[in-house]
Amino acid sequence: MHSLFHRRDFIKLAAGMTGASLLSRPVFATSTRQGFTHGIASGDPDARSVVLWTRYVGDGDTALEWEVARDTDFSAIVQKGKVVARPKSDYTAKTIADDLPAGAWFYYRFKAPDGTYSDTGRTRTLPDGAISSLKLAVFSCSNLPFGYFNAYGHAAAQGDFDLAVHLGDYFYEYPVGTYPSKEQSVPGRHIEPEHELIHLADYRLRYNSYRMDPDLLALHRHYPMISIWDDHEFSNDAYRDGAQNHDPATEGSWDDRKAAASQAYFEWLPMRGRAYARYDFGDLASIITLDTRLTGRTKQLPYEAVLQGVDTKDQKAVIAAFTSFRNGPWADPARTMLGTEQENWLADTLASSKQSGQRWQVMAQQILVGRSYVPPSLVAALPDNTPDWLKARMQGAALAASVGLPLSTDAWAGYPAARSRFLQTLRENADNAVVLAGDSHNAWANDLYVGNAQSPTQNPDAVEFGGHSVSSPGFEAYIPLPEERITADLLAASPELRWANTNKRGYMAVHITPETAQCEWRFTGAPSTRAPDLTNRHTMQVRAKKGAGTNTLEAV
Repeated sequence: MHSLFHRRDFIKLAAGMTGASLLSRPVFATSTRQGFTHGIASGDPDARSVVLWTRYVGDGDTALEWEVARDTDFSAIVQKGKVVARPKSDYTAKTIADDLPAGAWFYYRFKAPDGTYSDTGRTRTLPDGAISSLKLAVFSCSNLPFGYFNAYGHAAAQGDFDLAVHLGDYFYEYPVGTYPSKEQSVPGRHIEPEHELIHLADYRLRYNSYRMDPDLLALHRHYPMISIWDDHEFSNDAYRDGAQNHDPATEGSWDDRKAAASQAYFEWLPMRGRAYARYDFGDLASIITLDTRLTGRTKQLPYEAVLQGVDTKDQKAVIAAFTSFRNGPWADPARTMLGTEQENWLADTLASSKQSGQRWQVMAQQILVGRSYVPPSLVAALPDNTPDWLKARMQGAALAASVGLPLSTDAWAGYPAARSRFLQTLRENADNAVVLAGDSHNAWANDLYVGNAQSPTQNPDAVEFGGHSVSSPGFEAYIPLPEERITADLLAASPELRWANTNKRGYMAVHITPETAQCEWRFTGAPSTRAPDLTNRHTMQVRAKKGAGTNTLEAV
């Protein structure tokens, strides 16, 4: 993302490391297995149906049978059918089990022509009517070479969630040795292919690698999943017409690459093929998924471009450049995050949810809406041995903040007019709007305001639970300061920010009742070791209210 730090900054840090270790080959082979190769998965449920998925490698098209039952012995089968695993779909097989009872848990499996069975999975339909509780396990940013997916393993073992929600960056498109470098990679966590993903075969093989991880297999086996893509399922900092990490001169058409990545995504994930959708949980809540990447987003405006040709040692010149940018390109109302069609769909969908009597409207989307700023005090606290490039980057971010520019131009704050439209839509069409976000690798809790959060004239327009990553590094990998100092300075400089953690990995456990929407940020051990246990947690909540906007967040 375009912000204080970039992926190449991490590579700079890696270049200064010693004690390089060679990447080992994977403990699981990816390309020669036969039969059921990647377990099972389910997802994209509604009140009467759910998508079932498996992968079966045979000698050609293979007809599989599937069964849905109320018990693990499959003595009480409620639905069954057939589906074909085809080479042209990378041997994946996906079907919709429909005409199921609402609000019920089921078990499912597939059967091959030779009589062998797949693993047994557990799934559910969404409830109708009055319900009192909804529990979500929310994930984002899982980079396999950076380490183990302890968050997946912990959530799978709990068994008490209604649904898994993945907010994107299910994998990363980089070649072996880039984010992470070979020195930073955890031995045994190898990915295929070794080159960057560009073509359909590349994206398929990367899914093949990731979907052999035992903790990801367990997560898919235990819960149905609602997933949305972010940028790395395609290419870094993707937008409608391109990506920061895509060069048409050497990598071909962006439309072709985007189509290949999208095809592989829907082949390998148990989703129906929609970029955005609504999921109803009785009278309690609607989960509304959005696409902030490919459907309507215009190109990001990175700060590097603002400072091209500017003497960065001249503080007045830098501030003048940032001020001109703030008043011009940055504020342009034509710049969009969702696109007009999706914006209109969102307004109608929110209004429908509210009118149907649902208490909560939950936005499951990719990127942070809350605005964060880098204060001069954080720059002043850097130790003397901080690399010059890092000092310069943080000084620039602090000068940008001095004229009201945010930490990230890739997040919603980098599109201020679109952000205002989004929050105004929430205020006008939802009484209790909660935003879920991933992407940043760090944990955040924000009260969200259209206007000046420093002197708000009304209650928040919405609240935000920003999720930390499964394994991708956060600020701890960049800023050589104690986490407590980083978060304290960010909190002091960022009026919307209510809490943050910038050095731990894990996932969010979101619990919604008629009275409250509560988020527990669960922190797992360092991803360098497979240890799916919690090391810490932090909980905040918002109480339901009547009327426009939301209450403010409070600690629990």
